[in-house]
Amino acid sequence: MGEKESSSAHDVSELGGNNDAQTIQGKGGIEITGIEIVHESERTAKPHQLFLPWFASNISVFGMSYGAWVLSFGISFWQATLVTVVGVVLSFAICGVIALGGKRGSVPTMVMSRAAFGVQGAKIPGVISWLTSIGWETVLAITAVLATGTIFKRLGWVGEDDTMVSVFASVTVAFLIVLGAVAGYHIIMKMQAVLTWLTGITTIIYVILVIPAIKWDVVSSIPHGTLPAMIGGMTMVMTGMGLGWVNIASDWARYQSRDAKGSQIVFWNTFGGSLGPVVLITFGLVLAGSSQELSDNIGMDPVGALASLLPTWFLIPFLLTAILSLLSGAINGIYSSGLTLLTLGIKIPRPVASLIDGVILSVGTIYVVFYSPTFIGPFQSFLVTLGVPLAAWAGIMMADITLRKKSYDEFALFNSSGRYGAGNITSLVLMAVCCVIGWGLVVNGFQEAAWNNWQGYLLGPIGGKEGLWASGNIGVIISLVIGYVGYFVLCKAKVAQQEADQGDSDV
Repeated sequence: MGEKESSSAHDVSELGGNNDAQTIQGKGGIEITGIEIVHESERTAKPHQLFLPWFASNISVFGMSYGAWVLSFGISFWQATLVTVVGVVLSFAICGVIALGGKRGSVPTMVMSRAAFGVQGAKIPGVISWLTSIGWETVLAITAVLATGTIFKRLGWVGEDDTMVSVFASVTVAFLIVLGAVAGYHIIMKMQAVLTWLTGITTIIYVILVIPAIKWDVVSSIPHGTLPAMIGGMTMVMTGMGLGWVNIASDWARYQSRDAKGSQIVFWNTFGGSLGPVVLITFGLVLAGSSQELSDNIGMDPVGALASLLPTWFLIPFLLTAILSLLSGAINGIYSSGLTLLTLGIKIPRPVASLIDGVILSVGTIYVVFYSPTFIGPFQSFLVTLGVPLAAWAGIMMADITLRKKSYDEFALFNSSGRYGAGNITSLVLMAVCCVIGWGLVVNGFQEAAWNNWQGYLLGPIGGKEGLWASGNIGVIISLVIGYVGYFVLCKAKVAQQEADQGDSDV
């Protein structure tokens, strides 16, 4: 790294900076590293090791449910397959680019974000990131709870009133998620290795067992849809896949070795995240296209509906593996949401931050499971609403990473008077502009989420909220593009000056 302001080290120590390699892990291997700079002795990971956390977090059978949701845009199987592949790979490639910041800065994603937004200014996208992570954790927990109730009914273990089962499942799921997240990086990485094999084997068995349910003649006869409908399907896939993880993409990469190649980090992030969803969603398209009833039921209970195709003897192994895979993604999410909470200025140990998020997750799960009439409405509305600012942030961060040729000045990321400053007004205004434009070009089409009906106010010239382009939710893509181009043009000189002042540094 280059020169650093003399006050920077003091600022890091005030934030709990840890320069003792022996204190990175607490008792039982629990990680106590928070948002501080990862010690050099801990930076031993190789790019290929990024495959496991990304693959395990996205191999859940829940991914098959997207098949029904993509087809609901009124497009054919082949169109849906195309937008699935493009949407999944592109969205995780964005994660791969953002992950480079972790290697260059030795810090979590939202701390690295301070280079583009300023040390204090980054708290604004930090709030968006925290809400997104909490939302995703809750979605995965809800899916696990709903699946438990459905399968228990199928087995005849409960009657029509499954309240007690749902309560027990909610408590158990929340406890396991929080337990894994509190444990931290090292234990999570070991868990992922086991979960990857379990989930992969069970998913293969599932595919073999449900092949008889496929009606290819029905699937192939689904009529083609419009271009706006295809864009809408791709946008939903992008927001539900890679863009749902982009705000935590650097959290694992901060443990990468200094000499790790950036291209390898991008590749293993993209490959690990994309492999499972591409296969699962494509197979889900075939299943949902074969049965309208199945497609409709997925909107109420995604994993439970998929289990309805299975023979009774495989229900328990399927349920256990499905829950474990959902928990895997939720644990990764709550781990990172805890880190994000710390970036907002709350000075508590990382495990405690994860515990706080776990309580919020539990409340959200209970609300949806017991009080929400359906699952898909609030879920898709949530994805699109937070997808706009998150896409804008991702565009800005990709531009910042593209412009920089050197590693981040790690200590300046914790110093408001350092080279990155307290706030970058240009970035904050740009993000606000992206949100105003983006929200004006997306629409909430779900009665269950009427609180989002204010969106779509810029769709008038292209057909309004009922027009062809309304379902495209193009505001997400436009926010991403404006964020990238805007920052690249407006902040190019500023980034160049920062690096000139920084001196020589290894990338």
